[in-house]
Formats: sequence, structure tokens, C-alpha cells
Amino acid sequence: MAWQAALQEPYRDRRHAGAELARRLSHLKSDGVVVLALPRGGVPVGFEVARALDAPLDVFVVRKLGLPGHPEFAMGAIASGGVGVLNDEVVRLYRIPPEVVDTIAREEQTELERREQAYRGGRPPLDVSCRTVVLVDDGLATGSTMKAAVQAVRALGPARIIVAVPVGSPDTCREFAGIADEIVCTRAPEYFSAVGQWYDDFRQTTDEEVRELLRAASGSRPASRGEAVS
Repeated sequence: MAWQAALQEPYRDRRHAGAELARRLSHLKSDGVVVLALPRGGVPVGFEVARALDAPLDVFVVRKLGLPGHPEFAMGAIASGGVGVLNDEVVRLYRIPPEVVDTIAREEQTELERREQAYRGGRPPLDVSCRTVVLVDDGLATGSTMKAAVQAVRALGPARIIVAVPVGSPDTCREFAGIADEIVCTRAPEYFSAVGQWYDDFRQTTDEEVRELLRAASGSRPASRGEAVS
């Protein structure tokens, strides 16, 4: 488990965060690594990691199950492969009926399938069997989305799963020490409140930016530092 608790300035943007994260992962460069980024925000971060490690990049689609009336607050998540993770404590605390959970899950499953098609355009996902998988996002708050991703990737038979993020809640980072084979969190500030507070530019990443970065990573064309930043 590796993270750094220090008072630091926010990252300029996700590409800057990815470059810093990549330096913490440099020991993996000759390790047959596959980088899977959680869209949308994790893709600019993952692009820099994959480029530094000379590793292939793909998306791994995970959808948050938002609390009714507060969609940014996760009560769970679903991921590619039909895997779902539910925060039972949150569901009980807010008394969310099972039928409401099911309705939200169905809606998010539709969006998950749309995004997989939009990002890959029919291209099959990368084979991760017996390989080291680095799962990347732009940060960890509750961790529900990343938990779903780890569980789903485990079913694909990788050799190891490394969760790597530029910033995260200290408690969540500690929790992932028992979920992934390794957790690399570049910054785990004591007074963490939200991922976005650690970025000067935290604009929403678009579908087109995700596609551009995936094309660039596959060698279709280069992506300059000025492209698809957020």
C-alpha cells in the first residue's frame, strides 16, 4: 500500500495528475501491464499512465447508483460483466426501497451499455487474463465505483490488480489495501472532502474526449498535452 499524506497544491488538471501518478508506477514499465481507466474522468489520467508505462489503454465502464434526489452521492455501483456493489449501510440509513434501487440500476445499465459501444465502437475489450491490471480513476471518495470495478476485473482472471489514483480519502485508500492487490494513492490528504477540490480544472470529460484519447493510445494519432485535458 502506497500513498503520500502531505499538504500540496491541487493538480492543474487530470493529465497533470496522471503524469504524477505515472511516476509512482514507473516500476511496472516492463511488467506486461494493462491500464484500465474508469470513464469518463479516469481516462485522461489513465492515458498518461499508459503512455509512461508503454502499456495498452482501455476503458472499464462503471456506473454509480446515485441516491434519489442526490445523484452524486453513491449508494452503490454496477460494472461491465453484470457486477453490482451496494452500500447496504447507506440504503438502510436513507430507507431506499428495493424497487427504487432496481429502477436506478436498470437506468444505469442502459447508460453503461451505451458508453461501452460509444467508446469502443464495436472493438472487443483488452484481454487481461494472467496480466497485471492497473485500474485508474481521477480520485477515490467513497470508493463504491472502484469496488465494483475490482470485483468485475477479478472475474476476468488477471494476475494482479493495482488500484491507482492521484488523490483519495485516507479511509478509502486504507480500505482498498484489503480489496486490491496494491493501492497507489499519490495524495491522501487528512482533510479530504471531495475529489474535485484537488484539481484546478475539474471540468467534466466528454465522450468525444474519451474516444480521442483511446484512439491516440492505440496509435491512431498522437494526443498533445493540450488535447482532451478534462
